[in-house]
Amino acid sequence: MTASLTTALPAPDLSEAALARVSRQLAETAEQYDRSAEFPWAGIEAVHRAGLLRAGIAPRYGGTSLSTVDGVRLFAALGQGDPSVALLTAMTVLQHQFQDRAPWWPEEVYRRVVADSADRPVLLNAIRAEPEWGAPARGGLPATKIRRTADGWVLNGRKGYATGSEGLSYHLVWAATEDEDPLLAHAVVPADAPGIEVVQTWDHLGLRASSTHDVIYTGVEIPADHFTGTPLSQQRPEVRAYAGAGLSAAALYVGVARAARDFFVRFANERVPTSLGRPIATTERIQSVAGEIESQLVQAEEILLGLAARIDAGDENAAERAVLGKLLATRSAITAVQTAVAALGNPALTRHNPLERHLRDVLASRVHPPQDDAALLIAGKRVLAAYPS
Repeated sequence: MTASLTTALPAPDLSEAALARVSRQLAETAEQYDRSAEFPWAGIEAVHRAGLLRAGIAPRYGGTSLSTVDGVRLFAALGQGDPSVALLTAMTVLQHQFQDRAPWWPEEVYRRVVADSADRPVLLNAIRAEPEWGAPARGGLPATKIRRTADGWVLNGRKGYATGSEGLSYHLVWAATEDEDPLLAHAVVPADAPGIEVVQTWDHLGLRASSTHDVIYTGVEIPADHFTGTPLSQQRPEVRAYAGAGLSAAALYVGVARAARDFFVRFANERVPTSLGRPIATTERIQSVAGEIESQLVQAEEILLGLAARIDAGDENAAERAVLGKLLATRSAITAVQTAVAALGNPALTRHNPLERHLRDVLASRVHPPQDDAALLIAGKRVLAAYPS
């Protein structure tokens, strides 16, 4: 298929009203999937029907590019409904954005992904971490290896924390050759390829429906154009692209904090202790707590949207600052939820109420790269290096 034959896809509706509708749909099944830890297909179908899984597909493929600001808005809204679905959506949308900015997929394969996305949910994710190695952000080489064959490549290894594992259409597996200067890249692996085994290891505090299991790849064969590696000695970070990804991940947890805020407001207005005779929302204590929660949300949202707007404008300083933006926004989101929990006591910690789930989910924000210590190290090195010698 050539670019001239590309069929235009309907642009997703990213208005506040449309995003709020999808958020409410996700919230209807969020508790169910949290309890069962099953793959959240109902939520994924809702996101697909709204066209949001296709957000970020480049115009040359018939899609509509997604700005960093709209990405923050989108994932905050989805996170408010169901953060597991939001994370699965984010992983897919970010891959479309990366393909928009720096194409690397085999052209025919990616066009098939786009065409299929019009009819059904097509989930994508970069599978990078490993049980022993950890994440690429920490340095080192993956134990997952890829070897040349007469017809292409063969992949072997075990990956950990493979979000979306049970529902992916394509695994984008970070792998290395065993050359002296190894080639590194994501191998494009169809989910139905022989030799892929999902091991159900995910039994987590939060985002329980995200299907973040281990995956074992044993003798998985892929065509030659499904892996195009760059030598380790020539690897360079794509700062701007990954800056936007960090803000997107942070935004979905700010959405969780919004949901916690909404429950706090509802509970405070409906709770009427017999000793008080009126809703606790009328007391200065609860009003101050509500103000603290709101201040944390405002802080997080202003940081994310402000940096996102500057990234969209091409400000390289904003791309660098996004490392700390993710840290500050998720800290605020966690503080907002913990503040609500502390104020409500036992009702906040019972599974009968959603606040307990929101607390578990928001704590998962800390594991996304850059993790807090890594972000602080990056920022600290940068500021110290600026001292004139």
